[in-house]
Amino acid sequence: MENNNVRRMPLLGDDAPAFTAVTTQGTINFPADYKGKWVILFSHPADFTPVCTTEFMTFGSMIDEFKALNTELIGLSVDSLYAHIAWLRKIQELEWNGKKNIEIKFPLIEDIRMEVSNLYGMVQPGQSNTQAVRAVFIIDPKGKIRTILYYPISTGRNFDELKRIIQALQTADAESCATPADWRPGDDVIVPTAGSCGVAKERMESKSKDMYCLDWFLCFRKLKK
Repeated sequence: MENNNVRRMPLLGDDAPAFTAVTTQGTINFPADYKGKWVILFSHPADFTPVCTTEFMTFGSMIDEFKALNTELIGLSVDSLYAHIAWLRKIQELEWNGKKNIEIKFPLIEDIRMEVSNLYGMVQPGQSNTQAVRAVFIIDPKGKIRTILYYPISTGRNFDELKRIIQALQTADAESCATPADWRPGDDVIVPTAGSCGVAKERMESKSKDMYCLDWFLCFRKLKK
């Protein structure tokens, strides 16, 4: 029998599920409050835990780098607002890996009832029924989900990769291209295969010095600086 109360987990290309939540920076209405911005919405298992602490120190130290990419950060766990505030104050007292006096200026959602966590599939019984996994949702300025990452509770995230994904998505959108393995800003990009993205004619007839092919299905283009 079909259970109509079961909510499908959001997928790539879906509209980001909307919610209103209390955070350490006040109440937010998502994604309405973030229209025109890229957003990294992420969850962590619990406050006052070691892996999560290193992640928040890293996110806090990189906030200006993300803002330069028109990207806002929103954190979440099933802890209370009071626990969040106490933990973030403690983080400011710590020093790790060259990071110290880290003030967390982005909102951290209070999700005691797991309403947002369940909305985004952040609570996964195979890991825990009482904690969110390390989920990451990258959402574009139109409110579409563009990337979903899940990490086990024991594994801290790679923040250089999160930044690289934002850069790759923004480049792909702006240049109507794709990015190859290990792509970094400034590297050549991939011209989509003939018949996709309206570039078949460009691909087959282009004499541009910026474009070169290794074979008919693998063509690259240099980006203008």
